[in-house]
Amino acid sequence: MPSVSIIIPTLNEEQALPRTLRLLQRLHPEPLEIIIVDGGSTDRTIQFAEATNPCFRALHIVRAPQEGRAHQMNTGAAKASGDILCFLHADTTLPDDALRVIRHALADSGTVAGGFISIMRGPHTTRWLTSFHNYIKTYYAPLFFRPYLFFFKGARLLFGDQVIFCRRDQFINVGGYTDTLSIMEEADLLLKLIPFGRIRQVNRIVESSDRRVAKLGFWKANGLFLMIGFLWGIGYSPDRLKRWFSDIR
Repeated sequence: MPSVSIIIPTLNEEQALPRTLRLLQRLHPEPLEIIIVDGGSTDRTIQFAEATNPCFRALHIVRAPQEGRAHQMNTGAAKASGDILCFLHADTTLPDDALRVIRHALADSGTVAGGFISIMRGPHTTRWLTSFHNYIKTYYAPLFFRPYLFFFKGARLLFGDQVIFCRRDQFINVGGYTDTLSIMEEADLLLKLIPFGRIRQVNRIVESSDRRVAKLGFWKANGLFLMIGFLWGIGYSPDRLKRWFSDIR
């Protein structure tokens, strides 16, 4: 049975991380390890992670040499020893059978990577329209911008809150995430992986925080998401795209 390493990049996640770690204790089967890679938190993220440590068979806390989610995930992948890498955002929660679903998806040699259906929720509301758009964008974005890859290679466009997973050896073969990317790093990784097989969005739900939508407002947030995806699709520089989007924690 292939083993799974869960990698969580963090930066000032004291609000979200404790709940995510509590719910990870319900996973069955369990992961081989959980690797938290911190990008320089100035709040109590590390303290909360250390306090949770005894609850897990193997939880490692790593301080990344530099900030940046792509770099942090690469750092975690370099420390991982599992056959499968699962990249989990600190504000996203997995169903208790997530690892069984991941193993089943990658048991098909024609599948190189995958992700889940993400439902965006907050303490007061569920963002159904945003969640639905994010779901269909997984299909229509590659259909519009990479039709050859969509029809003949099974390309899908997945984002970090959909919990990207792939085989460790293939991740290493493509060089992992591009360290210099500050946005759309998941899409870039999937394009590098597509020669090995198709990308799957599995029929299971994960829950992600709605904090960005709550902060920006529905119209502004969704307009930004749509604009960033469109500009990336036509070849706009990720560095320039980052000016449109900032992390909200």
